[in-house]
Amino acid sequence: METIQAIYTCPMHPKIRQNGPGSCPICGMDLEPEKASIESTPEKDPDRMALRFWISLIFAIPILCLAMFEPFLSRWLDPIVSKWIQCVLSLPVIFWAALPFFKRGWQSLIHKHLNMFTLISLGIATAFIYSLIALLFPQAFPEAFKHQGHVGVYFEVASVITTLVLLGQMIEVKARSRTNQALKFLLSRAPQSARLLEGENEKEIPIDEVKKGDRLHVRPGEKVPVDGKIISGESSIDESMVTGEPIPVEKKTNDKVTGGTINQTGSFVMVAEKVGNETLLFRIIEMVETAQRSRAPIQGLADQVSGYFVPSVVAIAIITFFLWLVLGPEPSLAFAIANAVSVLIIACPCALGLATPVSIMVGMGKGAENGILIKNAEALEKLEKVDTLVIDKTGTLTEGKPSLEEVIPLANFSQEEILSYAAAVEVESEHPLSKAIVQAAQKKSLSLPKVQQFFSVTGGGVQGIVNERKVEVGKRSPQQTELQTPIQNHREKGNILVFVWIDEKPSGCLIITDPIKATTPDALETLRHQGIQVHMLTGDHHSTAQTIAAKLQIAHVQAEITPDRKMDYIQSLKEKSGLVAMAGDGINDAPALAAADVGIAMGSGTDVAMETSEVTLVKGDLRGITKAIILSHAMMKNIRQNLFFAFIYNIIGIPIAAGILYPFLGLLLNPMIAAAAMSLSSISVILNALRLKRLKLNK
Repeated sequence: METIQAIYTCPMHPKIRQNGPGSCPICGMDLEPEKASIESTPEKDPDRMALRFWISLIFAIPILCLAMFEPFLSRWLDPIVSKWIQCVLSLPVIFWAALPFFKRGWQSLIHKHLNMFTLISLGIATAFIYSLIALLFPQAFPEAFKHQGHVGVYFEVASVITTLVLLGQMIEVKARSRTNQALKFLLSRAPQSARLLEGENEKEIPIDEVKKGDRLHVRPGEKVPVDGKIISGESSIDESMVTGEPIPVEKKTNDKVTGGTINQTGSFVMVAEKVGNETLLFRIIEMVETAQRSRAPIQGLADQVSGYFVPSVVAIAIITFFLWLVLGPEPSLAFAIANAVSVLIIACPCALGLATPVSIMVGMGKGAENGILIKNAEALEKLEKVDTLVIDKTGTLTEGKPSLEEVIPLANFSQEEILSYAAAVEVESEHPLSKAIVQAAQKKSLSLPKVQQFFSVTGGGVQGIVNERKVEVGKRSPQQTELQTPIQNHREKGNILVFVWIDEKPSGCLIITDPIKATTPDALETLRHQGIQVHMLTGDHHSTAQTIAAKLQIAHVQAEITPDRKMDYIQSLKEKSGLVAMAGDGINDAPALAAADVGIAMGSGTDVAMETSEVTLVKGDLRGITKAIILSHAMMKNIRQNLFFAFIYNIIGIPIAAGILYPFLGLLLNPMIAAAAMSLSSISVILNALRLKRLKLNK
């Protein structure tokens, strides 16, 4: 059987994709597996990188000692012999340890994408080739280029630069691996097996063999195998993996459970409803992987600069060489080579290239740990600039788990008849209000007649033929009936009114309660402090909407609004204000979520809402929006800091490396110091990005 190789991609250039590992032809970075696994090492093989570093170090130390103490050692060791020893010791460093740099530098020339490895390989090669020529053909150099009768060599520069760059790459591998910890944590939570119930028998099967409808037994301390519903038993479950909340959640019969969460105390039997790549855990992992590989628009600035940066650095290095050769003190050639190599090495744009991707990887992982799933980096960048938030009421501000409180019959119908007719039609609908009506009928053990010619009007209600009578259930309100006084009282309480029409006559009213989430008031207060203007949209009656808005201090309210008008409202806001975000959870919210600059779906809502949104709050809690906004501000600030560090570093470092301070302070930058500074700049950018892991989102 043919083995299918994993697809690898570049974290900085996601368009680069290939089978198996390798390096990016654009930036030279190691490719990462597109699909992460617990065992995968998305960067270079750390053992091989460490081996190159340690062997390079073993040879570089004696080379450096011979070069530094040559005047002192000349009493016992001829300078020519010392230079030959340095040459021989440098061969394994240059031709083995530095080989990856030369390969990638050559690839950058072939693909016409000059990058950090172009500069590194040029610097190392220049120092080594010059030294080799000076050693083999000293007579080719005029006396002006000699010092105390000998032409200077730079084998120690080539060797130490190689060693320092390898050290930087090795530290970078370890630092960057920490950016994927959140993803690896999620992968580690994936269950490997499940306990399948077949009649009275129980057997353990691999998780891949679980099918929809299977009955599964979950014991205390075990992971919930897949997404499903408890059919017997009760327990408390640790859902921190998907919600970020550490407090276990009590679960009982008919409650939903999520694969990968941990069962705490009780034992229960569940039925599998979503398996394989349909489970929430799989979708979270997929979204985090995609988001971490995405590019923020601000990264375009770094890419644009990098496109001109490397050719400019090469030009500066050439100018530096000739200026020192013509104007520099003796030995001018030695100064010219040293300073040109310093420019090439210190200007490596690795810090500039890493500035955005590492912050995105850490930020997306931090969001996932807190139940905030962001589809791409562009959404997070836009979220930082959002100044208006439009919120759907049901399931977003409220619990989204409505319950039937009262049935008010009319026209000689009984409460049971009205509820039976309504539930018979609503059983075909997936709306949360429909479920409340059907569940109420089931609790009363009412028989539900079969509905024919079922029809649903999005945002308007449902209708059908039940027992040869036309039944309509929805928000269409009768004009004048004895219901006016009691329904007005319920509206003032903020309750939801659903009217039942039988044969085109008003026949009853269903009073449904949907309490405001306990966390909603605090979340809205935080949003106001963040400078976000909140608007509420709902299909409910004006009185009900105004009551809820007054309780939550929401000034902008649109009631009795249809899905298409929700979208129009979003469009009008986008024309008047800055960036607009929309938070909702239902199918009827999907058009508005898609129209908003940033769509935010409640994880407790429908799949359609989640598919059309750019941000998903797994817990369905408005506090997730405040966390997402805090995360967006922190992440964009972190990226700007990284870009600032990278730009400032090069703006200051390149002139110093070229020798601009020499006429004033007699200060020159040794190429070895330049190599150390270059490596540290990349590491500093990564470490700055890793600070996002300590970010407190509960403010």
